[in-house]
Amino acid sequence: MITTNVQRHGTVLVSVNGALDDDAGAALQRALDDVTAGERDLMVDLHGAMSMDADGLLHLLTLHRRAESLGLRVLVVGWQPQPQQCMADVAGIRGRGSATGERYAVAGFRRLIEERVQRARDLSHFGAGWLSGL
Repeated sequence: MITTNVQRHGTVLVSVNGALDDDAGAALQRALDDVTAGERDLMVDLHGAMSMDADGLLHLLTLHRRAESLGLRVLVVGWQPQPQQCMADVAGIRGRGSATGERYAVAGFRRLIEERVQRARDLSHFGAGWLSGL
């Protein structure tokens, strides 16, 4: 389940609970539907996101890109072990506890992730394991 909440002082808070997968896409897209000129920040809280797959990562990246196009500063917090490891695997950063969440904020790193997750997703649709082509 994904919830959105506009906080005082111009922050849009998106809280993710459960799986961040393809089913989360529509809710993430709606999160920014009512953004006004008064909002300055988007905070995505992943404390409740216990799992993420390639589709969920693509949706998260799309949300980030859309928020930036609206002029919002984006902060993603609360990376749980499996989603963080999923992104680290896609990015080619091995090992648990890497600083993947911090690196996510760098635009070049996001582009790398987008390219690799799209490739991994495409491979998974052809029957291969989604990480096998990385």
